[in-house]
Amino acid sequence: MYAVIKTGGKQYKVTEGQTLKVEKIVAEEGASIDIDQVLMVVDGDKINVGSPLVEGGKVTATVKSHGRGKKIEIIKFRRRKHHRKQMGHRQSYTELQITGIQG
Repeated sequence: MYAVIKTGGKQYKVTEGQTLKVEKIVAEEGASIDIDQVLMVVDGDKINVGSPLVEGGKVTATVKSHGRGKKIEIIKFRRRKHHRKQMGHRQSYTELQITGIQG
Protein backbone atom coordinates (compact mmCIF):
# COMPACT_ATOMS: atom_id res chain seq x y z
CA MET A 1 0.00 0.00 0.00
CA TYR A 2 1.30 3.43 -0.89
CA ALA A 3 0.03 6.99 -1.25
CA VAL A 4 1.02 10.14 -3.09
CA ILE A 5 0.97 13.21 -0.83
CA LYS A 6 1.61 16.89 -1.37
CA THR A 7 3.55 18.96 1.15
CA GLY A 8 5.81 21.97 0.78
CA GLY A 9 4.86 22.42 -2.89
CA LYS A 10 6.21 18.99 -3.81
CA GLN A 11 4.66 15.54 -4.28
CA TYR A 12 6.01 12.41 -2.58
CA LYS A 13 5.21 8.71 -2.99
CA VAL A 14 5.16 7.25 0.53
CA THR A 15 4.74 3.82 2.07
CA GLU A 16 4.19 2.88 5.68
CA GLY A 17 7.44 2.80 7.69
CA GLN A 18 9.30 4.98 5.18
CA THR A 19 11.50 7.90 6.30
CA LEU A 20 11.70 10.99 4.10
CA LYS A 21 12.90 14.59 4.20
CA VAL A 22 10.36 17.29 3.35
CA GLU A 23 10.31 21.09 3.49
CA LYS A 24 10.36 22.44 7.05
CA ILE A 25 7.16 21.82 9.04
CA VAL A 26 6.56 23.69 12.30
CA ALA A 27 6.20 20.82 14.82
CA GLU A 28 8.26 19.50 17.72
CA GLU A 29 10.42 16.40 17.44
CA GLY A 30 8.48 13.27 18.34
CA ALA A 31 5.12 14.92 17.56
CA SER A 32 2.58 13.14 15.38
CA ILE A 33 1.22 15.09 12.42
CA ASP A 34 -1.54 14.41 9.90
CA ILE A 35 -1.09 15.20 6.22
CA ASP A 36 -4.52 15.58 4.64
CA GLN A 37 -3.40 16.54 1.13
CA VAL A 38 -3.51 13.01 -0.28
CA LEU A 39 -3.62 12.87 -4.08
CA MET A 40 -3.77 9.09 -4.60
CA VAL A 41 -3.98 5.89 -2.54
CA VAL A 42 -3.09 2.48 -3.99
CA ASP A 43 -3.92 -0.73 -2.10
CA GLY A 44 -3.10 -3.74 -4.27
CA ASP A 45 -5.42 -3.58 -7.29
CA LYS A 46 -7.64 -0.93 -5.70
CA ILE A 47 -6.61 2.55 -6.89
CA ASN A 48 -8.25 5.67 -5.43
CA VAL A 49 -7.36 8.84 -7.33
CA GLY A 50 -8.61 12.17 -5.99
CA SER A 51 -9.82 15.14 -7.95
CA PRO A 52 -7.67 16.87 -6.76
CA LEU A 53 -7.66 15.30 -3.26
CA VAL A 54 -8.89 11.93 -1.99
CA GLU A 55 -11.91 12.37 0.29
CA GLY A 56 -11.16 11.00 3.75
CA GLY A 57 -7.54 10.41 2.80
CA LYS A 58 -5.00 10.97 5.54
CA VAL A 59 -1.37 10.07 6.13
CA THR A 60 -0.02 10.12 9.68
CA ALA A 61 3.66 10.68 10.37
CA THR A 62 6.01 11.30 13.28
CA VAL A 63 8.60 14.06 13.25
CA LYS A 64 12.01 12.45 13.72
CA SER A 65 14.25 15.51 13.40
CA HIS A 66 14.80 18.94 11.93
CA GLY A 67 17.93 19.99 10.09
CA ARG A 68 19.52 21.88 7.27
CA GLY A 69 20.66 20.41 4.00
CA LYS A 70 24.03 20.54 2.35
CA LYS A 71 25.29 23.97 1.29
CA ILE A 72 24.62 25.01 -2.29
CA GLU A 73 27.18 27.47 -3.65
CA ILE A 74 26.15 30.03 -6.24
CA ILE A 75 28.98 31.73 -8.15
CA LYS A 76 28.45 34.35 -10.82
CA PHE A 77 31.57 35.26 -12.74
CA ARG A 78 32.23 37.38 -15.82
CA ARG A 79 35.66 37.07 -17.31
CA ARG A 80 37.75 40.17 -17.94
CA LYS A 81 35.19 42.43 -16.22
CA HIS A 82 36.43 42.39 -12.60
CA HIS A 83 33.08 40.87 -11.64
CA ARG A 84 32.66 38.00 -9.21
CA LYS A 85 29.71 37.31 -6.93
CA GLN A 86 29.52 34.37 -4.53
CA MET A 87 26.55 33.29 -2.42
CA GLY A 88 25.48 30.21 -0.51
CA HIS A 89 22.22 28.65 0.67
CA ARG A 90 21.21 25.85 3.05
CA GLN A 91 17.60 24.66 2.88
CA SER A 92 15.84 23.65 6.11
CA TYR A 93 14.10 20.27 6.22
CA THR A 94 12.01 18.08 8.49
CA GLU A 95 12.58 14.34 8.60
CA LEU A 96 9.33 12.35 8.83
CA GLN A 97 8.58 8.69 9.43
CA ILE A 98 5.28 7.54 7.93
CA THR A 99 3.22 5.61 10.47
CA GLY A 100 -0.13 5.13 8.76
CA ILE A 101 -2.09 5.56 5.52
CA GLN A 102 -5.88 5.90 5.38
CA GLY A 103 -8.13 6.44 2.40
